[in-house]
Amino acid sequence: MIAVTPAAIRQLKRLVAEHPDDPIVRLTLHDLDEQRLGLGITLEAATHPDDEIQDCDGLTVAVEARSAARMDGITLDYREPEGFKFLHPTDAGEDLLRHISLN
Repeated sequence: MIAVTPAAIRQLKRLVAEHPDDPIVRLTLHDLDEQRLGLGITLEAATHPDDEIQDCDGLTVAVEARSAARMDGITLDYREPEGFKFLHPTDAGEDLLRHISLN
């Protein structure tokens, strides 16, 4: 499953507090092309039946089951002023191409 840093958890909790009707943090993954992944964050009202659910310090994080294995080893971080970053261990600190939308 994905790792979430304390800084990302704090920021996600702030966002959930601003949007109490959408307390679930959904992480998504899709192929942009043969070499790049798109990763996203949305806030949603409920989990889906096929989600893999992870509790991160009281924060509910949902990942669709078909994407969960591909997210193993990825870390979600938050840094000022850049914002959220998805980090992959093979990137040696470089973040993956990402698409972040917060609804």
